[in-house]
Amino acid sequence: MALTDEQKREIDSARAETRPTLRATVPALEEILHQPLPVLDHGFVRVIDYMGDDAAVVQAARVSYGRGTRKVSEDRALINYLMRHRHTSPFEMCEIKLHVKLPVFVARQWIRHRTASVNEYSARYSVLDREFYIPAPEHLAAQSASNRQGRGAVLDGADAARVLDILRADATRTYDHYLEMLNESEAGETLDPDRPGLARELARMNLPVNVYTQWYWKTDLHNLLHFLSLRADPHAQYEIRAYADAMIEAVRRWVPMVHDAFLDYRMGAALLSSRMLAVVRRMLAGEAVEQASSGLGPREWRELMAVLGRG
Repeated sequence: MALTDEQKREIDSARAETRPTLRATVPALEEILHQPLPVLDHGFVRVIDYMGDDAAVVQAARVSYGRGTRKVSEDRALINYLMRHRHTSPFEMCEIKLHVKLPVFVARQWIRHRTASVNEYSARYSVLDREFYIPAPEHLAAQSASNRQGRGAVLDGADAARVLDILRADATRTYDHYLEMLNESEAGETLDPDRPGLARELARMNLPVNVYTQWYWKTDLHNLLHFLSLRADPHAQYEIRAYADAMIEAVRRWVPMVHDAFLDYRMGAALLSSRMLAVVRRMLAGEAVEQASSGLGPREWRELMAVLGRG
């Protein structure tokens, strides 16, 4: 991830500016405020602003008048209870605003989460940079034979090299054509003063979905955790999972007690159906249960065995 000198100056200026406030602040999150957390080859996540902290969740749950004088252990126990029993509204009292730079195909997955305020970089107004996501060789894999939306074995050296050559060549060619249609150089200069450039809103349609875009994304803590529970899951696509991992680090700094409860009761937990639970009870009673007699379909049986460590 490379930032221009101008972008670095903007970040340094934002971090140098301080304001007195009576609002709750979190020193660990302030340490990385405005700073880009690198993701993929050219992407990043930046925390721009936030509201609330662990105490804000507790305050909302108790409907207290201030931050309270209870012990930290009592606050942690309450947050654990709220997370465990899915009492979501107290977590909605905290909000965070992120600046994200990401490939378009990741953005199209991300935008399916319709619980945030989003404002994306406009390629109708501005020219996109020559930045494309090119995967590392270890992330180039064949289509999974058992999962229509997953990956299988990693490609070998020759096949991976061929794919990377195609990706780089196509990205270079389409961007060169993009500039040609705009009649602009990368510096923004007109290439041919006697030829009109194509409108930016039309020229952009030739670019592939691995070109980078940017947006500001603001959401509350409850919906952020829901996003992370899906996109930080091992079954999620690697590229969006990389962003989710960076966001989890921001959550850890911002609301450490909520973060710990989230890992314990959401990310590290398992949801069992009533039929799954019935099978577990039969096993605990000493019965040797097989899939054929379990009442579970093959896929649900495999999922239960994986949860029980018998897969």
